[in-house]
Amino acid sequence: MEGRTPGFNRERLVRTLTFWLRPAFALRIINRFQKILGFDRSMALASSALTALVPLSILLGSVFAHYDAAERIIERYNLTGAGASAVSSLFSSSEGPSASFGFFGVVFATISVLSFARAAQRLFEQTWDLKPLSVRNTRNGLWWILTLGAYALVITLLSALLGGYALGLVALACEAPVTAAFLVWTGWILSARRISWPDLLPFGVTGAVLTATYSVGATIYMPRLFDSSVTRYGVVGAVFAMISALFAVMLSLVASAALGREVRDELTRIRAGHRPSDREVRRQWDNVVEQTRSRWRMARGEISRRQTKGPDQ
Repeated sequence: MEGRTPGFNRERLVRTLTFWLRPAFALRIINRFQKILGFDRSMALASSALTALVPLSILLGSVFAHYDAAERIIERYNLTGAGASAVSSLFSSSEGPSASFGFFGVVFATISVLSFARAAQRLFEQTWDLKPLSVRNTRNGLWWILTLGAYALVITLLSALLGGYALGLVALACEAPVTAAFLVWTGWILSARRISWPDLLPFGVTGAVLTATYSVGATIYMPRLFDSSVTRYGVVGAVFAMISALFAVMLSLVASAALGREVRDELTRIRAGHRPSDREVRRQWDNVVEQTRSRWRMARGEISRRQTKGPDQ
């Protein structure tokens, strides 16, 4: 029995992967993503996030002397040269802000962040087919804003304390559970508690994994993007780079929401006894393999005909 255990576990893993990655389920995720207009939703969220975070960061920098959003972005993405200078200029505030600036700044920042909260709220309402609440969910949006600030503080502390170990992978490993918990809370509070915690777990876990993967890639790619954008467009190039980074993050979250909804529906079907049989799953994969081989044979035949036709000409 001991000798059969590894083989049994490996076979079970393969069956699990082929079940959840089967073409019919992947197609449902794609259809869900298209139904909620995934790319448009991602861009809307990125734009709302930029509109909310930039004035809020400037306002916080004018109120709290030790808070410097530009420095945090520069350290997070290891920016140097023109990219770092553009970010510093973008987030710089005038010296000695007046009381009127503080009042109107708080009002504008609050409206911007609430608009971002409602944009995120619409993502969950559309993905889970819920009735829109709009401004009636403002109280939950305010709670979410406070939680967002606490989440940003925790992530900043983890990055500062653990970012220097193992190329930052230790910090990412510690940030992932925090991100998953925050995403589950986000879906729960912004949906006005209409989506249960267990139903949001697939979204939270997937979103945390994709966000961590993006963080690794962003550390490598973002310095080049900032430098090239600033060199071409000046300070406004930093805005283009930031919205590109935010779009990638929001695209990961929107895709995670579509996946989480379909996983929830699939688990509901399984509990109801409607799980596809192993034969059906195998048939779907056989069709995909056969179609792939057929297209490969057609491509090879076309290449062979072109090569044969070339010397004759």
